[in-house]
Amino acid sequence: MLRILFAFLFAMILPSQLLWAQEIKVNTLVDESIFPIQDQHAHGSSILYLPNGDLLAVWFQGSGERKADDVRIMGARKIQGQPNWTKPFLMADTPGIPDCNPVLFLNQNNELFLVWIAVLANQWEQSILRVRRSTDFLQEAAPRWTWQDNILLKPGEEFVKEVEKRFAELADSGLGWAEYAPPYERMILEASRDSKKRSIGWMTRIKPLISAEKIILPLYSDGFNFSIMAISEDQGETWKPSLPLVGKGPIQPALIQKSNGDIVAMLRDSGDSPTQIQKSVSKDQGQSWTLAEKTEFPNTASVEILRLEDGRWWMVGNDLHNGRNQLALWSSENEGESWSSSLYLEFESDKTAQFSYPAMIQDPNGLVHITYSKHLPVGKTIQYRVLDPRKIQ
Repeated sequence: MLRILFAFLFAMILPSQLLWAQEIKVNTLVDESIFPIQDQHAHGSSILYLPNGDLLAVWFQGSGERKADDVRIMGARKIQGQPNWTKPFLMADTPGIPDCNPVLFLNQNNELFLVWIAVLANQWEQSILRVRRSTDFLQEAAPRWTWQDNILLKPGEEFVKEVEKRFAELADSGLGWAEYAPPYERMILEASRDSKKRSIGWMTRIKPLISAEKIILPLYSDGFNFSIMAISEDQGETWKPSLPLVGKGPIQPALIQKSNGDIVAMLRDSGDSPTQIQKSVSKDQGQSWTLAEKTEFPNTASVEILRLEDGRWWMVGNDLHNGRNQLALWSSENEGESWSSSLYLEFESDKTAQFSYPAMIQDPNGLVHITYSKHLPVGKTIQYRVLDPRKIQ
């Protein structure tokens, strides 16, 4: 009888849960550090394939994060045909203020954009969005910037109404936390009515979703502990806010579009325990979003998602409720309705190692390029991987 009961319970365990205790590494073509392990903090990378076949990567680096005023945006280039990354070079630095969370992309006219945050008053919720643009970026060193400005958003009363509406849909658990809101829902609603608070503190993390008509740049707030989109319909000249993407701690949205036009956001969970990847959907091109809800995936840090040329979806994240010592890759053949078991980019039993904040793109040859933070007891770097989806099923 006990054996029958054990067999039944074993069969009920999900395959992904069984794999948490195993190490099944993904087949990798390239696995290298962009620069040698070093003492300074290096985190929050972004990667971009350029029209000449080069790769450009950026990250923030300094003696800390928001509390360290020497933090700046660094970059390096992988020149087509060359075996190594170039020596890192400066991409942006607001003097005396930490610069963090850089994102690279090309607009519809192939103009290079670097968007990041300057952390005023050394507080995430005081961050200002900054942008640099370049049409001269194919040389070996840093791009030659032709424009720099701030991206200023002004969410109006519709922001307040959307927060009220979505919070009314939330289960009343009494749990949750944010910088503005130890008593969560009540204080978040009060903060949403403050035009100053809802106009600043929006932060970048992951690449935008770009169509022929729009650039949808995902943003989040540590003050409100939820997300929003900055949307441009003129190739990045001007930006308007979407309605907020609300829930219990849905931050750092990664965007992907379904074949029917719906846009799906997969989000880091900064809300109630247990932390699991959250999900929200937009049916109007990113302007409004469903209430974010937890999925079945464990989550401790930022996630990334990509639609491959063959139609599959790939998602990368930490499949743990605690720690960042595993970095998993999942695949879906039905636009996120179901997912494969975990394959691993990183799997370390020593929990002193951390791997997090992935960025992921696919080049015209079909290869997938991934960068992420690699933090070891001896130092930190940005790790670079190349995968061939045709060899990974």
